[in-house]
This record gives sequence, C-alpha cells and structure tokens, in this order.
Amino acid sequence: MNVIAKELNDLISQANPHIMDMLSDMGKALFFPKGILSQSAEAKIKAHKINATIGIAKQNGHVLNLPAVTRYITGIEPDEYLPYAPSFGLPGLREQWKKALYEKNPSLAGGDISLPVVTSGITHGISVFSDMWVNQGDVIVMPDMMWGNYNMTFTVRNQAKIVHYKAFDDALTQFDIDDFESVITAEAARNDKIITVLNFPHNPTGYTLSKSEADRVADILLKIAQSGTHVVAACDDAYFGLFFDEETSKESLFAKLAGKHERLAAIKLDGATKEDYVWGFRIGFITYGMAVADPAMMTHLNQALEKKTAGCIRGNISNASHPGQTLVLKAMADPEYHPQKQEKFSLLKQRAARIKTVLSDPAYRSGFDVYPFNSGYFMCIRLKGVNAEQLRLHLLDRYGVGLIAIGDRNIRVAFSCLEEMDVKPLFDIVLRGINDLRAD
Repeated sequence: MNVIAKELNDLISQANPHIMDMLSDMGKALFFPKGILSQSAEAKIKAHKINATIGIAKQNGHVLNLPAVTRYITGIEPDEYLPYAPSFGLPGLREQWKKALYEKNPSLAGGDISLPVVTSGITHGISVFSDMWVNQGDVIVMPDMMWGNYNMTFTVRNQAKIVHYKAFDDALTQFDIDDFESVITAEAARNDKIITVLNFPHNPTGYTLSKSEADRVADILLKIAQSGTHVVAACDDAYFGLFFDEETSKESLFAKLAGKHERLAAIKLDGATKEDYVWGFRIGFITYGMAVADPAMMTHLNQALEKKTAGCIRGNISNASHPGQTLVLKAMADPEYHPQKQEKFSLLKQRAARIKTVLSDPAYRSGFDVYPFNSGYFMCIRLKGVNAEQLRLHLLDRYGVGLIAIGDRNIRVAFSCLEEMDVKPLFDIVLRGINDLRAD
C-alpha cells in the first residue's frame, strides 16, 4: 500500500477506527498523490520568477486560448475557467457550498462536517461513494422502486448485493417505514456492515418523508449503529429543496445522522444540477458527517476523507468542469440568485398542485392508482390490468405521448417538463390508452 494511503489510514483509525472498518478495500488504498500536483502547488506560491511546472499553455502571463471558443463566454475571463480545476474542486465553491448546507439544514448547527469535494455531477458522486465504501458482496438496502442507475453503479461496477424493501404500503397511502425497519434490521443482524441509500425527494415517485417519518428513519439507523453494526448511510439529495407540502421534512436526512454515532457514517451527495437548474454543468458534491470520540481529531478525519475522495476523482476524471464550477460560484454570490430560485420553485410547485387537482377526479381510478408524491420532478401511477411497457409503446405510437415504464405496472411522469395546461390532456390520454389496450 502506498505510504500516503497508510498515513491517511492511520489518521482515520486514530480519529475513529470504525470508519476504517467501513471503507471499502479501494477506499483504504486511495490517497491523493503528491508528485506533480504538490510540486506545482508549491511552485505556484514560491516560483515568483519562472514557473514551468503546470501542464497548460500560457502567453503573456495568461492562459493560451482560442477566440473561437472564448467569444461565446462573456462576463468571466479565460483564466477563470480554462485551466484545470483542483481535484478537490475550487476552494471558494467548496466553502460556499458548505456554508449553504448549514443554511439549508438548520439541524446541522453546532455540528462539524467536512468541506464538500466537487464531483462531476451527482451520478459521478454516487460512483465515487461506491468506490470508497462498497466492497464486493456488501449489502445495500434500497426501496423496490429506485433510480435504475443504482444497479449499474453498485451491482455491475462494484458487485454489491441490493436488498429491497417496499417503498409504499399496498394501498399506496404512505411510505412503508415498517418494512424498511424490518428489512434493514434483519440485514444488519446478518452483516457487520450495512449500507443504505436515502433518496429524497425520491426518484421515481417524487416522495419525501414527513418530519415524523424522517425522525423515525434516523432513529432506526442510529439504533442499528448502537447495536454494534456499522451503518453507511448515503443521502442522495439530487432534488433537494423541491419540497411542496407543509408536512414534508425540509432538511436532508444527513442533518439528522451526521455526527450521531461512531459506527454511523453519514455521507451527503448533492449538487447544483437540479438545485440550480444547471444539468449540463455536471457539478456535484460529496460531504462527510462523522463522529469522533476526541473532537480534536475531527479535522484530521475530515481532511483524510477529503484527500481519499479527491484521489478517487484524480484517478478517473482528474477534476470536475472548471467553467461549471466558476459559473455556479458566481451565481451563488449574485443578489438575484435566491429570488430567482424561489421563482422556479414556485413554478414546479404549481405543476405538482395541478396534477393533484386533476387526479382527484375519481374517473381515473378505473385505470390507475397514484403513488404519494410531494416533491422533486416526478410522480408515478400504478396501472390496473395493463402492462406498463405495452402502454408506453401504445401511447407513443398512437398518441405521440412519451412516458417512462418502470417494471410491469408503473408509469413515471416527469412533471418538471410538463406545462400546466398539458396536465389534464396527458392523463386523459393515459386513461384512453389503458382502455384501448383493454379493448384489444
């Protein structure tokens, strides 16, 4: 094992040996290399005469650039977006995102979390999380309705085993927290380490836990950690902030888990992608919320995990988009940033409200039931008597309507891209398509 990795592992073990037990084999082996990167960093500070260390081209003290590229980007100088960004991410953006986490999650007040590390979108963040924390054969507890890419990341790439619990009760009235507790408790009794991904607002159903449900989920995980099983809890907060109902929990579960127990590793995966409506920027973050017996060791633990994370990023993509990071950082400092976000939030909330109003019509019950939804981009329906994929193709071919089939019975609707005036026509067509298939 590399000597730097050993040094990081020693720091982690001193701070909290349980974290070392929870890291994957790759996570234990990861480190952030010194070499060229550290030498270039030293030269940037001390080489006041000539600096010939960094692998970019410069002219007259500025980054070499093509006007055919830079003419399309105004308001920021090429030096602010063309050079490589650090593998950790831009320092200013990391600091600003951490500050925002405390503002958006008041329960974090007084707690100590890591500085976020920038990833190339949340999907990349999930992949980095998997590399660092998931070994072959590890059990990951997930709902039976989940984002399909988790399979690619956890089972195909890292060969973990996903064990499902029922996301909702049979009547589709509420999140099935009893089944979550039953499944994860049983798996914890069989394994020294248990992993769960807490994705709220949920893709594909658009459901977020109520305040009481969130408290209970946190209590369940804390109880498992207290019983002696290591718990790795990843909070996939891709759609964070898009909470439309009053009773919905407005904080990440990360805020309820961070720093609560030495056997409980809380990891937050979020980003500007949906929160700031910049899907193509590919800017995400990984943040750690761990517990230590000696508070003096917290900084050492956080920095060691940040270095391993940056090493993982360095080893696959080098660094996330510099232009994207620069633009997000400047946007967050803009006085219009928060009012504009509120405006877009209100737009999506109105669309969700319109769907609920339309689907309150009992006429639709003959064709489908509606999964609970209160947040995010999506909602789902459960079909009665027809196959989801057959209906999807029928709607596409006969009516020119595109929806997503999930399994045999479920259809996902992305209301995030649905105009209010199209809500009722859409569901009328869905019902018509169901009746078409029944008649054939």
